[in-house]
Amino acid sequence: MATQSPFLWLEGFLQNLPLPPLQPPAWAVDEVRRRVVLLLNHILLQEKEATNRLLGQKGRVVHLQWRTFSMTLVATPAGLLDLAPAQAKPDLVLAATEESPLVLAQGVLRGDRPAIRIEGDVQLAAEVNWLVDHVRWDIEEDLARVIGDAPAHTLGQAARGMAKALRQFIGGTMASGSDKATQ
Repeated sequence: MATQSPFLWLEGFLQNLPLPPLQPPAWAVDEVRRRVVLLLNHILLQEKEATNRLLGQKGRVVHLQWRTFSMTLVATPAGLLDLAPAQAKPDLVLAATEESPLVLAQGVLRGDRPAIRIEGDVQLAAEVNWLVDHVRWDIEEDLARVIGDAPAHTLGQAARGMAKALRQFIGGTMASGSDKATQ
């Protein structure tokens, strides 16, 4: 008898609910986009090589898409990112192909990259790939500025421990579900 992951059951249950699709107000979506740009720029500023690489892409436009959420970014003359004007034609389109938020989250927690459909400029795609591979947010450093080094380090260790345990749980759940399904 095959056992499925409880996450798959939950996703199926949520998809079959007779609820109208919830759409956040336009102002909220716009505000989330602006906050994401601020966070990305904060992270980019921690890595000088990242801003140098973006300087070479000045004015280039990247459109990001997942389900109904999309965001169009432009590289600025400062080597950072900004929201592109609505009429901007993207040089590169990156679209996540996985529709299920639960499956996508499981993959990310396992450390897998989501499947991406890439359309457009190959050189710009290579630069984006370099940024994804080499730029990391040192959240512990940012937290230390607010609460001090020792508490930030303690919280960082606890978060890493929880993430490791969650990855092991997700990996174990997925592995045991697939092992039973093949028997």
